[in-house]
Amino acid sequence: MGSKVGIYPGTFDPITFGHIDIIERTLKIVKTLIVAVSDDGTKEYMFSAAERISIIKDSLFNDLKFSSRNIKVLSFNTLTTSLCKKHGATKLFRGLRA
Repeated sequence: MGSKVGIYPGTFDPITFGHIDIIERTLKIVKTLIVAVSDDGTKEYMFSAAERISIIKDSLFNDLKFSSRNIKVLSFNTLTTSLCKKHGATKLFRGLRA
């Protein structure tokens, strides 16, 4: 397992199996993954940031039994680069849609 911090930013509105697949694979690369839920006030979301965070935590930690020691879930409304600097992240993960 890696010794770095990684960030996986997105809206996660709602979280999908594709998101979960990426989260699972990133944990083989970094020691700590921050799932950063976008809280951009200019966008319209299906769920609030607090609801999305709750859904993500429930899915990852209760349903799928991921360790909360390796995954942090938080909201952000800054530039992604600012978020990376704040948390000392050296890796950024993104999904890809075909």
